[in-house]
Amino acid sequence: MASDHPYAQELGEFLRARRSQLRPQDVGLEPGGRRKVAGLRREELALLAGLSTDYYQRMEQGREVRPSDDVLDAIAGALDLDDAERRHLFALARAARRPVPVRPARRAPEEVPGSTRRLLHVMHTPAMVLGRHLDVLAYNCMAEALFGDPAALPPEERNMLTVIFSDPGSPLRCADWEEMAVQYIGMMRAAVAADPTHPRATAIIGRLSIGSADFRRLWARHDVAEEVHGTKVFRHHEVGDMTLDWDTYPLPGNPGPVMLVYTAEPGSPDAERLALLASLHATRRG
Repeated sequence: MASDHPYAQELGEFLRARRSQLRPQDVGLEPGGRRKVAGLRREELALLAGLSTDYYQRMEQGREVRPSDDVLDAIAGALDLDDAERRHLFALARAARRPVPVRPARRAPEEVPGSTRRLLHVMHTPAMVLGRHLDVLAYNCMAEALFGDPAALPPEERNMLTVIFSDPGSPLRCADWEEMAVQYIGMMRAAVAADPTHPRATAIIGRLSIGSADFRRLWARHDVAEEVHGTKVFRHHEVGDMTLDWDTYPLPGNPGPVMLVYTAEPGSPDAERLALLASLHATRRG
């Protein structure tokens, strides 16, 4: 019987997802005949990790097990996890060792200081503050010009994952839409790992799981992300393609919101298009 410990359940789901993405030939095994399951079988993974099949199966089923760090190292090696995935595995397993709190966790509301809001509005480049579950907590006029006005959405939908998967225009605004979606999903996975029962995460994931086949497909992969910067190509219907660098800056709190900022290389065509977008948006605002 599966455990009702939220971290044990999340750990089991992560292990199943990672195992399903490994092929026998990826780890030096013969594929053999026709296989009934995608990826490695449990007994194959257990063999690679030096564990009994029963013990590994109990971990995947989210039962109350207490894997040692040596066992986790062996599993991480067998699954060929990268550094971010390995940290995720250890974080889930160590949290699963702790008893489930008797009292519900106290969760402070996310707030954006007035000084941070002032900083946003003096920046001449798209910037916004995202909460731990990717809610848009604050933004400037350039972010509004690039992504649209979050205030036009109901409060519960002012969320980057919701916009990406619910807005039909999102794939048209970003050339690498799926890559962007995977990055945001990875960020949400990290938030869920920190607090699997948070009601806001449950609401967002539940709504998108019902409404978006793409979300269901990508969420089931259990990807985790630690990216704090990168590059995206945006396709804007008024100014054309723009290649923008993005960086995240953590704000106070544990976990705290982050400021997400998009910039263009000064003097580049992308900077000129960003300036044109600012001018057009200012004209519309009157």
